[in-house]
Amino acid sequence: MPPRTTPTIQNRRARHDYHVLDVYEAGLVLKGAEVKSIREGKANLQDSYARVIDGEIWLMGMHIAPYAYSRWELDPVRPRKLLLHHGEIDDLTRETAERGVTLVPLRVYFKDGRAKVELAVARGKRNYDKRQALAERDARRETERALKGLRD
Repeated sequence: MPPRTTPTIQNRRARHDYHVLDVYEAGLVLKGAEVKSIREGKANLQDSYARVIDGEIWLMGMHIAPYAYSRWELDPVRPRKLLLHHGEIDDLTRETAERGVTLVPLRVYFKDGRAKVELAVARGKRNYDKRQALAERDARRETERALKGLRD
C-alpha cells in the first residue's frame, strides 16, 4: 500500500496581494468531520484572515466544505481558533497594531497527524508592486526559455 499523502491547501493569492513580513506555525482547532474534509482537500483559504480577539487568535473566513458522510452540519465558514504560545500571541498583537499589517493564512497542512496553519504577518501590496512582480516573473520566464533554447 503506497504512503497516504495529505493535500496542502494553499492560499495562492496571499503572496501576490501581500508582502510577507514574518511567518508563524499555528495549530488549528477543528470539530467533527472537518479534519476528514480537509484531508480530502475540500477547504479554501481564498478570503480568509486572522484576528486577535481577547488575547486569542481566530481564523475567519476559511471555508471547509461539509464532509459527505457526516451526520451533523457545521457552519462552513465559522471562526476557528488558532493555537499559539503566549509569547507568539503577544508578538502578533504588537505587530498587527501597526496600520496596514494583517494576519493572512498561507497554507493548511498536516504535521504528525495534526492540522497546522502557516500564518503570515503581511502588509498589503500596492497595484504598482503587483505589476512589478508580474513583470519580474515574465522576465525570469523569458530568460529561462532563452537558456533552454541555447542548451538544446
